[in-house]
Amino acid sequence: TELGVERRFVPESCPRAVRPGDFVRYHYLGAFPDGTRFDSSYDRGSTFNVFVGKGQLIAGMDQALVGMCVNERRFVKIPPQLAYGSEGVPGVIPPNAVLHFDVLLIDLWNSEDEVQVQTYFKPEKCPRTVQVSDFVRYHYNGTFLDGTLFDSSHNRMRTYDTYVGIGWLIPGMDQGLLGMCVGEKRIITIPPFLAYGEDGDGKKIPGQASLVFDVVLLDLHNPKDGIAIENQLVPESCERRSQTGDFLRYHYNGTLLDGTLFDSSYSRNRTYDTYVGKGYVIAGMDEGLLGVCTGERRRIIIPPHLGYGEEGRGKIPGSAVLVFDIHVVDFHNPSDSVSITVHYKPSNCTVLSKKGDYLKYHYNASLLDGTLLDSTHSLGKTYNIVLGSGQVVLGMDMGLQDMCVGERRTVVIPPHLGYGEDGVEGEVPGSAVLVFDIELLELVSGLPEGYMFVWNGEVSPNLFEEIDQNHDGEVLLEEFSEYIQTQVDTGKGKLAPGFDFEKIVKNMFTNQDRDGNGKVTAEEFKLKDQEAKEEHDEL
Repeated sequence: TELGVERRFVPESCPRAVRPGDFVRYHYLGAFPDGTRFDSSYDRGSTFNVFVGKGQLIAGMDQALVGMCVNERRFVKIPPQLAYGSEGVPGVIPPNAVLHFDVLLIDLWNSEDEVQVQTYFKPEKCPRTVQVSDFVRYHYNGTFLDGTLFDSSHNRMRTYDTYVGIGWLIPGMDQGLLGMCVGEKRIITIPPFLAYGEDGDGKKIPGQASLVFDVVLLDLHNPKDGIAIENQLVPESCERRSQTGDFLRYHYNGTLLDGTLFDSSYSRNRTYDTYVGKGYVIAGMDEGLLGVCTGERRRIIIPPHLGYGEEGRGKIPGSAVLVFDIHVVDFHNPSDSVSITVHYKPSNCTVLSKKGDYLKYHYNASLLDGTLLDSTHSLGKTYNIVLGSGQVVLGMDMGLQDMCVGERRTVVIPPHLGYGEDGVEGEVPGSAVLVFDIELLELVSGLPEGYMFVWNGEVSPNLFEEIDQNHDGEVLLEEFSEYIQTQVDTGKGKLAPGFDFEKIVKNMFTNQDRDGNGKVTAEEFKLKDQEAKEEHDEL
């Protein structure tokens, strides 16, 4: 004679219970006391959907549902006066029948409900939150209120990408995403009238279903965004900043906005080398690399429309904001020449180095970021060259000009005057600017340009006869070499310093041996000034 309610299962968490006026979705089995089943929502494959306390149910069920939690299971005994009474339902329920219902509550909501947001993780740093018209990338698990999964972006291994607040989403999701930070995790509960309403989506979501989205925001930008630059380290000394047309060498780590690494020059152990402002890199990087100093570290945040756009590339998903942490190693401009900074010059600086001089000097060689490449000090000996003879890179030949003994200077050499794009494998990176700290220790004056040997006094009028010691009218290489050696040893003549004696003498002899037969005759033998005069007469 009385309503009987047995709570057979009550979930541990029950944030909300049914109240009169709520709309519920539930499954049930209906049977008579002898166990005979007369109805079942399971057989129809759909829940029973109804308002509670509005007379849409038999009185006993209206009472029995009040106080239920989602996922709660109740066994309900309803006497006839709270069911179908003395009339029953012809052909289904006899008069004065006691009814048993096994009820499982699936969903409940109220027409006054709003979107509920529960944040369960929020990053410490939140420089920006989702606003209307922002474009977001997020992962989600979508469930019903009873926990049944109906969709998941994780299963597709692809984020859901969309604009917020402009009608691309169901209204409840449009509201629920507002104010989120990248990296934030929240649960968004949406009543059906802010989701798919009475009809559902025609697929997995039934009509009148509350939806629960467990969301993690991975990315956020606005189509009006430009790049953002965060300076992490700017050297105290910054004599020059990069401009359009400069060539940069830099290291970088490239990540997505959620911290996922997609590329790193460090892992390849090689800088990324490129021109700036010429379209060789994505537009956002072209802009972000302007105005940097050598040694500077900065973070460049690039929206997708200045990055790889909607399509993405490789490990970079479409519509992804990119974060580059860069370290500028060096930069130069193709129009750069050698830069010379003199640190010390002796007061008695009268003899300056010139082309052809033989120089001995110490140096420390480094990259523009200070990385040491080589040092004569560590070898314990000087570096010796003939200036202007191509024994060093062109920039060093230029940087050693007009030095005096004891002078110390720094010579900065752009790569097109150094080792070029290829560098020196294992020693000098390609396209590297080189810095040499130099001290000139010794200078031996060279000969006038074009001369390998000169006399210190008057030249004998019988020079050929003196060289032709056996007076056979022919001079062999051995005779020629012995004669030159004697002139040098006695101080009568001087060879160009810094070159191998045998090579110089052989070169001089070959110049005189005009027919190439290995012998020099009196007719072939001519001094340099005589050669110049004959050429002038011919002209």
